[in-house]
Amino acid sequence: MNPREHAFVVGGGPAGLVAAIALRRKGLRVTVADGGEAPSDKACGEGILPEGLAALKRLGIALNWMKGRAFHGIRFVNAQNSAEAKFGSRAGLGMRRIALHRQLIDAAEKCGVEVLWRTPVSGIENRNVFAGEKKFAADWIIGADGFGSQVRRWAGITAKRHASLRYAFRQHFAIAPWSDFVEIHWAAKAQLYVTPVSDAEVGVVVLSQNPKLHLREALQLFPAVLDRLKNCEATTAERGAATGNLTLPAVCSGHVALVGDASGTVDAITGEGMSLAFQQAEALAHAIALRNLAHYGAAHSCLRRRPLWVARQLLLLETHSWLEKRVLQAFASDQKLFQRMLSVHLGEASTFSFATVGAWLGWRMLAA
Repeated sequence: MNPREHAFVVGGGPAGLVAAIALRRKGLRVTVADGGEAPSDKACGEGILPEGLAALKRLGIALNWMKGRAFHGIRFVNAQNSAEAKFGSRAGLGMRRIALHRQLIDAAEKCGVEVLWRTPVSGIENRNVFAGEKKFAADWIIGADGFGSQVRRWAGITAKRHASLRYAFRQHFAIAPWSDFVEIHWAAKAQLYVTPVSDAEVGVVVLSQNPKLHLREALQLFPAVLDRLKNCEATTAERGAATGNLTLPAVCSGHVALVGDASGTVDAITGEGMSLAFQQAEALAHAIALRNLAHYGAAHSCLRRRPLWVARQLLLLETHSWLEKRVLQAFASDQKLFQRMLSVHLGEASTFSFATVGAWLGWRMLAA
């Protein structure tokens, strides 16, 4: 790798910063530009799954866990049943998005990444990036500018079809976490995620197809959570965002590559957004070190395959409430089955195990 090679990253969120760090570790000069302020907040589930933390560790990024709260598994809850599964020896990390952003900014600056805030990017042309009042020559241009990526449009990459959008609304509450799990509560046409983000605070997110179902109204659908929060102070204002499964025909074009939500999304129902972005950043840096973005395209497709399948299966539970009830009943009656399904979710199960667990789930549902 020629140390004079320059990578320009458009977008200074977690995906862009981790991609910048990964590229810097490969010896490139790296500039990041973002039109916003730093640190910034955004509506997201704020849970980083173990595989995402492992990717950060491989890139030499050490998060301060004292700024967040470890969680050790996933719990599914509906009005009738509850089922939980643990990660095993590994833990996930819940952390306020703004706290995570601060740490990633520090890590990027310490390893020599140049970060330009309040510097909107207005276009790219050949190997040039127009940011603020300047033109930057770049050997590699990385689009990390989110769901509505401009870099994606400038590179001529368009989705085969539009994503079926769902809507998320998130707020934080001052209460000690009552569980060491991320809880996913199910109701008709909506899910409520509760993530411990510190020893004295939880983040609560509602997901649904209804853009008007804000958190306060949604809590009426989840009386158990409402009861816990009824006397708690909200520590942040509500924030909203769109989510959905967005698949692109390619994530590279010439010397331009996309990462994170810019490269296609997996519905937030999986909780894998940040973890997936960090693994993509690692794969992208490896491909650029080889000077072959085709390697990144293949790795990106492989990384997305399992989370996208999981997202589609979970969304079936949202659209078919009878199926959601039967699946949770099966999980509640056989906790080992749910443990196996979590292993699939985390990519720890082979294709054969995956099929076996699916067949066993079908049998349990018939017997329930």
